[in-house]
This record gives sequence, structure tokens and C-alpha cells, in this order.
Amino acid sequence: MKNNPKIIFENIYKSFENNDVLRGLSLTVYEGETLVILGRSGCGKSVTLKILLGLLLPDSGTVTVDGQEITRMAEKNLFQVRQKFGMLFQGSALFDSLTVRENVAFALTEHQNKDQSEIDQIVARNLDFVDLIGTESLLPAELSGGMKKRVALARAMAYQPQIMLYDEPTTGLDPITSTTINSLIRKTQTEYGVTSIVVTHELESGFSVADRVAMIEDGKIIEYGSIDKIKNSQNEFVRTFISGAQ
Repeated sequence: MKNNPKIIFENIYKSFENNDVLRGLSLTVYEGETLVILGRSGCGKSVTLKILLGLLLPDSGTVTVDGQEITRMAEKNLFQVRQKFGMLFQGSALFDSLTVRENVAFALTEHQNKDQSEIDQIVARNLDFVDLIGTESLLPAELSGGMKKRVALARAMAYQPQIMLYDEPTTGLDPITSTTINSLIRKTQTEYGVTSIVVTHELESGFSVADRVAMIEDGKIIEYGSIDKIKNSQNEFVRTFISGAQ
């Protein structure tokens, strides 16, 4: 893991009508690390990812990716920045009418000039990465929830992203499948050096993949650092969150 800042959120505010979702969020993600953003459902974790992708504009504040300030960037330039990102959605977001192979190949056929043999090699390599060789002809309806997540990860990694974003990657999965997904998140880091942001409300999952953890509450980061620092936090909300008290 390098100490170069890859992503910087600085004093981000975002409201929807009378609902203040982010209230001065500041956060730095370093190149090659896996940063986990922990917090309750509805606390602004997913909104933070959407602002990073340029899908939402903050009311104020800036986001910088590789030294480029992107919050007011022209759409053409923003498209180039987005190509650095891969995304694993909470619901996997596979195309129901496409086979596993076609789902994994989708971005390659739509946005890159690659011949069929090269696409086939990339698809095979990424399905092997998630241990799903042999599922190429299946449709999403024929897959379990965990398999869908793994196909979605293979699709995201096929584009060779520098940054992976994971939105509640283990929600709704059984413990064994959750462990598999968490192992794959770590694998993207160790084998490809990918910088990752994982947003989750699941403590065990977050701690299993994190290099550092940021706890969000009331629209801002209230604790930030190593897993040990989070576990030993004196912040009352963090202590309550970790203990599982209601």
C-alpha cells in the first residue's frame, strides 16, 4: 500500500429538500488501500459513492481523484475519470437477458475496441478469478445470490479498474458466501493493487477487508483510522455501534 492520496473528499455537504445527508464530510483514500465506510442504513454512505462517481453533485465541497478536482468537471472529462472505477452494486445489477459470459463481456464489447478472442480471454480470466468457470452459458435467474455477486465482480474487474467501489457487498448473503465475497475483495487488492472503498453497515464484514475504517454518522466522519483505533474508540456512538446496543 502506497501513501499517495488517490481520492480526497473535502468538506462535502449534500441535502435533499429538508434532509441534510452529508454535513461536512472529509476523507482521504490512499492508493492501494481498502477503506471501509461504516455506518447505519441511510447515513449517507451510498450518497458518498454517487458523488464520487459524479452521479450527484454536492451542494458544496470538492472531490479530487488522482489530483483532478471532479465535482465541477465537464462531462467529457468526467467520463474519462469514471473509466478508472469499477462498481459492485448491492443488488449485483446483472442484465437478466444476458448470459454470464455476455454480462462479463458487456463493457468490453460496448466501450473498447477488442477482437473476440481477446474478449474471450478476458472473460475466462475473470471468471476464473471468481471461481465460476463453467457458468458462461447460464442466465442470472439460474444463479444463487452469491454467484450473482461474483459474476458482477468479474464484470467490474474485466475493465481493469484502478478503483473498486462496493455498495453493501455482503448484505443478504449467508455467512459462508459473505466470507467468499470478502476474500475476493481482498484478492482484488493483493493481486491487482486496486484501491477500494467498501460501504457497509455490517461490522464483521467491514473489519475483515479493511486496512482503515471511517465511521460516518450525522453526515460526517466521526472516527477514522485502523481497526484497532475504531475498536478502542472513546466516541459513544462508535462504541454503541460496535457493541450492537440499540
